[in-house]
Amino acid sequence: MFRFVLSVLIFFVYSVFPVQAEENNPPRLQLASVNAAVAYADGDDLVFGKNAERAVPIASVTKLMTALVVVESGQSLNEWLDFKKRHIPAPANAYTRIRIGSELKRGDILRIALMSSENFAAYTLAVHYPGGYGGFIDAMNRKARELGMKSTMFVDPTGLSVSNRASAADLVRLVIAADKHPEISKYSTTRYFTARFRQPRYSLPFGNTNALVHRDSWGVDISKTGYLSEAGRCLVMMQEFEGRRLVTVLLDSLGTRSPMGDAGRIRRWLRTGNTGTVAAAARDYARQKNKAYSTSESSVSAN
Repeated sequence: MFRFVLSVLIFFVYSVFPVQAEENNPPRLQLASVNAAVAYADGDDLVFGKNAERAVPIASVTKLMTALVVVESGQSLNEWLDFKKRHIPAPANAYTRIRIGSELKRGDILRIALMSSENFAAYTLAVHYPGGYGGFIDAMNRKARELGMKSTMFVDPTGLSVSNRASAADLVRLVIAADKHPEISKYSTTRYFTARFRQPRYSLPFGNTNALVHRDSWGVDISKTGYLSEAGRCLVMMQEFEGRRLVTVLLDSLGTRSPMGDAGRIRRWLRTGNTGTVAAAARDYARQKNKAYSTSESSVSAN
């Protein structure tokens, strides 16, 4: 009789509270990005992780650390800086429309480095750092250690080098740190901007590389995109989501629109538990990249 009553009680509990059980154990989210991390800025743990501790190339997401070092250096954002010819070759294609010798205010240089991922702008910020270019790279790595970014290493301020590496979990820490500075939020989410140079005097228009910044409904507060063939398409951002600040880190996606699609899947998953689906091409790409990462990690371990 006791066993019968116990069985009835168990059946009753699971019949009445099935939704609560689902919420505590949401279905596994499907993303096109090979590596990812999702967290609330006021939380202690990741809400979701996919290869979140793996150190990978991060391309121009690097510029978020560049911005943090510049802002925390205390250098005036109103100072005019000249664009000097590079003292070392760029690690990858570094096409720019900016003329060597022209000048622009540090704040505007920082803005176009963040919103439009201008590589010459990021380089220029580094060479005008009090310790010079080398001192700037040291400051980037020092700040990474300070933030507890244990899998992170920087060798250049632009992200053109594949040796700039970090894990998705590390980049959550970086986004939260950057969000403490209103200038980074403002500059990284500027939709369009016209930079007005002097010596010589000319103007150049710039646009934000993250399409989601242009949508008010997304409430994006921090944004940075990145791309290298070795790093894939990358996106990190913070946004207002249901009354909280949500950090999204997406690294190594196949297509230009894939990170934006993943960002949408994350929001639906958090709201409804819908796991979403990804294209077969993205799944194939992820399998190939995971195999390559595994081979690379095994090679490093063997050495």
